[in-house]
Amino acid sequence: MAEQLSDDDLSAALAGDPSGFSAVYVAISPAVLGYFRARGVDDAEALTQDVFVDVLPKLAGVTGGHAGLRTFIFSVAHARLVDYRRREERTPHLAEYDPLDDARYAASAEDEALGSLGGISHTLARLNEEQREVLVLRIVADLSIEQVAGIMDKTPGAIKQLQRRGLSALRELVTEKDHAAS
Repeated sequence: MAEQLSDDDLSAALAGDPSGFSAVYVAISPAVLGYFRARGVDDAEALTQDVFVDVLPKLAGVTGGHAGLRTFIFSVAHARLVDYRRREERTPHLAEYDPLDDARYAASAEDEALGSLGGISHTLARLNEEQREVLVLRIVADLSIEQVAGIMDKTPGAIKQLQRRGLSALRELVTEKDHAAS
């Protein structure tokens, strides 16, 4: 689990103290990075940096303590993800050479180490967009039902329903995968 943000660090960050912002970054950036990776962002590190660049000048206006700060940061992250997806749709795909089609290709150590994440991403990709978003925000970002509802502009009841249906669908997909493997 990520490092916890102390009340003193939170107060310092909200007051504009650079050491407070640094503590916020250290405590919350791993979850933001995980959120972007789980959503399939190619350069999750760069997008995480963009989120914190956007957050820095707006910290003084954040209310709600730790939960309010976390909700605010993930609201910005969600908006950056939407922007990223729109930009990705408008960008033409140019592919002259695909190293994966090259018979000389061998998986790198990084590819092998991250191989298990591909299965998770593939399984998550089989859920609908809203279920996937709710599960990633709830599990990876560790946000409450109410925080996710605020980010996605839905009621807490709708978020609970999306979470329940998403987990149920995941359970079926994993069971289906286990039966296919045996």
